[in-house]
Amino acid sequence: MSLKTTVFTSDDDKQLIAQLDDGIDLCLTRQKPYFMPFMSERKQALLVSELKKAYFDNYVFFGGYNDSERKMLGLFFNEQKFELFPISAIEFSFRKCDRLTHRDFLGSLMSLGIERETIGDILVEDGRAVVFVKAELSDYIKSQISKVGRVGVKVSDADLSKLPQGRGIEEKTFIVSSLRLDNIVAAVCKLSREKTRAVIMSDNVCVNFVETKNVSLNLKENDVFTIRGKGKFILKGVLGTTGKGRIRISVIHYK
Repeated sequence: MSLKTTVFTSDDDKQLIAQLDDGIDLCLTRQKPYFMPFMSERKQALLVSELKKAYFDNYVFFGGYNDSERKMLGLFFNEQKFELFPISAIEFSFRKCDRLTHRDFLGSLMSLGIERETIGDILVEDGRAVVFVKAELSDYIKSQISKVGRVGVKVSDADLSKLPQGRGIEEKTFIVSSLRLDNIVAAVCKLSREKTRAVIMSDNVCVNFVETKNVSLNLKENDVFTIRGKGKFILKGVLGTTGKGRIRISVIHYK
C-alpha cells in the first residue's frame, strides 16, 4: 500500500506522509497499533485526506483529553483503545502572581532538546499549567525542570479531571464588505488591503486547516481560519447587514 503518488505541498508534508505510509505498513504486517507524533490541526486534516486515499479507516486522533488541538494519530489493526496512546500529562504549579504563558512553557521544554512533535497541548491558567507530552519523556521532564523562565515551579503528574481552561476565547463583531477571506483577515488584523494580500500570499493563512493563497475565497459560517502570529479564529455567524449594505459578522478568537 503506497502513498507516494501524493502531490506534496512542502518537504515537511512529504516526510509526514512518508511516515504515514510506513506506519500503515508496520501496523498491518505486525498486527499492532502504530502511533505518530503530536501534530497540528492542519497536519491532521492532511493525513485524513491521505488515509482516505489509502483506504485505511481503522484510526483515531487523540491528544490526551477531549477537545485537544494537537493530537497523535493512532493506526490500529484491531480494536481502537485510547489507553494505548503513549501520552502523559505533567502539571506545573506556581504562584498565581507569576504570569506564565504558553510560550514560556514551550520554551522551557524546547531548551531541554525536546522536539516540538513530542509536545501536545499546553493548558495554562493562573498558578497552574498542564502539558501533554510523549510518555517516554515524562520522567525526564519532571527531573529537569524546576523553573520556567525565572519562576520556580513544582512538577507532578497531572489530575486530568481538573484541567486548566487553556487560552480562553474572545468573541468580536466586525463589519465587512463581503465574506471574502481578504476582507475578513483585514478586519480581524486591522490591516490594509495591500498588507492583507501579502499575508495571505506568503502562506500565512489556513482555512479549515489547509493553507490557501486564494484571497477571494468566500468563507462560510463555522469555517475555521488561522493567521500565523495572530491565532485561530472561527466565523461564528452573519448577524445582518448595515444600512449601506455591509455585512456584520461575529468572529471567535482563540487567544
